[in-house]
Amino acid sequence: MFDLRGRRVWVAGHKGMVGAALVRRLGTEACEILTVDRATVDLRRQAEVEDWMAAARPDVVFMAAATVGGILANDRHPASFLYDNLAIEMNITEAARRVGVAKYVFLGSSCIYPKMAPQPLTEDSLLTGPLEPTNQWYAVAKIAGIKLCQAYRRQHGCDFISAMPTNLYGPGDNYDLETSHVVPALIAKIHAAKERGTDTVTLWGSGQPRREFLHVDDLADALVFLARTYSGEEHVNVGTGTDVRIVELAETIARVVGWTGRFVFDTSKPDGTPRKLMDVSRLTALGWTARIGLEEGLADAYRDYLDHLRRGGVRQVRYTDGAQAGP
Repeated sequence: MFDLRGRRVWVAGHKGMVGAALVRRLGTEACEILTVDRATVDLRRQAEVEDWMAAARPDVVFMAAATVGGILANDRHPASFLYDNLAIEMNITEAARRVGVAKYVFLGSSCIYPKMAPQPLTEDSLLTGPLEPTNQWYAVAKIAGIKLCQAYRRQHGCDFISAMPTNLYGPGDNYDLETSHVVPALIAKIHAAKERGTDTVTLWGSGQPRREFLHVDDLADALVFLARTYSGEEHVNVGTGTDVRIVELAETIARVVGWTGRFVFDTSKPDGTPRKLMDVSRLTALGWTARIGLEEGLADAYRDYLDHLRRGGVRQVRYTDGAQAGP
């Protein structure tokens, strides 16, 4: 059992959705939370990262910093997704070793698994087949991050672990339809349709791919749980163990928003991976399960979206924008 009490805990990427959720969750622990913004330290620059960590001396690192986005963003900016994420994870991992970090939790993504891997996705299906082409650049970087943690455990004896979350949603999400994932994209589109009295909303693809969705506060709780209880080389899947079709997700969001129109499908757009459901038996055996139901969680996400709109923090969407099924 790793004790967080009295520890200096750095949440790398604290302004992102996952990082912010970790800060909220760690606020209930007797630890000191460390953060640093990109204006002070560019995590892609090795010297800046090493200098800051040498001065801050964190005991624990949650590595939630990343360049992220949906299908469209991955397709348009493959070099950025690959370079940024490789640089960030290499710099922080090496600096963590140098300053003697006691616990390091690397955050991956379920897109690391092969496109046609057997469902549900088990941890040992990693590197058993080709990746989904629409997000392979991000996936390759995340696979490298997992292997870095494993290598540092073997060579240096570092207590570095990796967690692989499923598709995430919740407060602090990105609602820009050019870079967002499916839940925030659908929330923005369906809300816009309701406000403008539009009776149809267009979805990318067929609406039939199946996806699993985890509220970000559940993820933060799971990551703190793993930091305390897990010290192994193999990465651990984090999810709910259940999935829905994209059209079912859209229908649930419509109920939450209060829109009663119908969906049409732009089948010229990619569906992405046909199904992506995580096998969470390893995490369940350790003693953790998700607690936030999908409709409850989506209502929370919609409240967050409305709050952002009130504060002028979200770009007003055009009805013609597409919602994407997300990597």
